[in-house]
Amino acid sequence: MNIEFLDKLEDSPIVAAIRNEEGLHACLQTDVEIVFVLYGDVCSISGITEQIAAAGKTPVVHLDLIDGLSQREAAVDFLKEKTAARGIITTRSSLISCIKEKGMAAVLRIFILDSRAMDTVGKLTRQSYASQPDVIEVLPGTLAPKVIKNIRQKANLPLICGGLISDREDVMNALNNGAIAVSATNPSIWAML
Repeated sequence: MNIEFLDKLEDSPIVAAIRNEEGLHACLQTDVEIVFVLYGDVCSISGITEQIAAAGKTPVVHLDLIDGLSQREAAVDFLKEKTAARGIITTRSSLISCIKEKGMAAVLRIFILDSRAMDTVGKLTRQSYASQPDVIEVLPGTLAPKVIKNIRQKANLPLICGGLISDREDVMNALNNGAIAVSATNPSIWAML
């Protein structure tokens, strides 16, 4: 378990998720401590993460969304060795152990669409410790309170709610029902810290 990453989430439970340069520049002016990078390519990702790190923030890169990187262990190596990323988000559970081996925070993103997604959440606790993510990010983040509680019980892992978070009510719903943090692309949410 990446204790340093979890401590930062607890200290600063709002995560800025950025999709473009405008979001990058906006998040650098906020008090958020963790930034989820949801854009870029193999040529630009180093510069993006370096700007975030230089501002004293923790860059976490969504591997699946970076153009030119495959969803393989070599891409994890690249992000570890050639960027300032301190964590990786992926929808590929097969990459979690590799991410953790590199000493990076491992965030598994799961889309809660139906009962099959809930079954996937339940299977996480039956995996070996090395294969379990440090944190699960579930989307959409505006799930009903009982669904958030159910996910926390099934997975018994820290939970981030992301996607469609649009106001204080959404933030409080997630945090009051078991999420350790929320991630949002909306700069007005970042200002709630």
